[in-house]
Amino acid sequence: MSAQADIILGCQWGDEGKGRIVDLYAAEYDVVARFGGGDNAGHSIVVGDRELALRIVPSGVLQPHVELFIGGGAVVNPTTLLGELERLADIGVDVPSRVRLSDRAHVVLPYHAARDAAAERARGDAALGTTGRGIGPAYVDRVARSGLRFADFAAPDSVAEKMRAAGADARAIDDAISSGERLRAYIVDGVEYLQERLQAGKRVLLEGAQGSLLDVGYGTYPFVTSSHTIAGGACTGLGIGPGAIGRVSGVFKAYCTRVGAGPFPSELHDERGERLRRQGGEFGTVTGRPRRCGWFDAVAARYAVALNALDGAIITKLDVLSGFERIGIVMGYRLGGRSVNFSQADNAALQLEIDEVPGWAEPIGDCRTIAELPENARAYVERLGEILAVPIELVSVGRERSQLAR
Repeated sequence: MSAQADIILGCQWGDEGKGRIVDLYAAEYDVVARFGGGDNAGHSIVVGDRELALRIVPSGVLQPHVELFIGGGAVVNPTTLLGELERLADIGVDVPSRVRLSDRAHVVLPYHAARDAAAERARGDAALGTTGRGIGPAYVDRVARSGLRFADFAAPDSVAEKMRAAGADARAIDDAISSGERLRAYIVDGVEYLQERLQAGKRVLLEGAQGSLLDVGYGTYPFVTSSHTIAGGACTGLGIGPGAIGRVSGVFKAYCTRVGAGPFPSELHDERGERLRRQGGEFGTVTGRPRRCGWFDAVAARYAVALNALDGAIITKLDVLSGFERIGIVMGYRLGGRSVNFSQADNAALQLEIDEVPGWAEPIGDCRTIAELPENARAYVERLGEILAVPIELVSVGRERSQLAR
């Protein structure tokens, strides 16, 4: 009997809090598989007073029965992955028997990071705001058919030859080959691995990285990441057909944030934006950069719902809005006097149609059902459900992994 694979992904500009949601849902699955991105993506899970930050290993790591798979659509820095595996082992997480890495995943090497930094410097004021970790150049090499895959580590001489052709020095080559050898026990035929588990009826959860509005094809190009972050990317990133996809759930913050440059229509440039950043702890997991903050954008949200054919939505960080007297929702864009959709939006010239709804003063961290929320908080969640036109599955009401309301 074959099983279907469900997807959880971000539906804004990343940083929606996907990690803790995958952590929760993973308890009901046998495998959590990541389908794209690299160590430019950060996933945080808060357990009591401890925060676990992951960059490559899937977020189901705290569920001891779950297998953790890094798919062929990902680009992986071996040094980062090895460091993460060591830190997980140090806190008692069983790594060797649970983590597997697709042989088709591409390798991020030091010269990729160097190219990334040089390209950003060359762009000057038009810099894209990349993390500088070499993710884009690694994907460029993949498309140019000059990249290294983890399968290539089976032939170290070939790895050395390719790296020399790319300008790597002897030390970088030796380090890469050594890392490949240390990771050999984790590398598997990625297509066979996942297909076997689906055919055996295993429950599989597919984890997205970044957010839908950063998709290389359908995001705010060119201010996007270098991979496909939408639901369709799960198929190409893992080597499974669309018929294998079951339920798709999207994660949205109760407001919006963005890191780096690029269009962000609902951004607040006043004390309210600063307050969202302060109360939400809006600083990048990987870079530490302050995030730009703004109201919930209904136009962008509906676009993400359509891109991903969502079956349900999860709302995170509702607690950050506690204490706001009024809360804005961007309901429409106008450009030159006419209504435009997300794809047509010109950030610099947009006029926004904003609805303001009453806020709430009460703390909500102890609520465990949506019905327990203060009246205005509950009304806000209901309004978001109407906007998205899909059921709200879950609402987070605090940073700790147990602070969730259904």
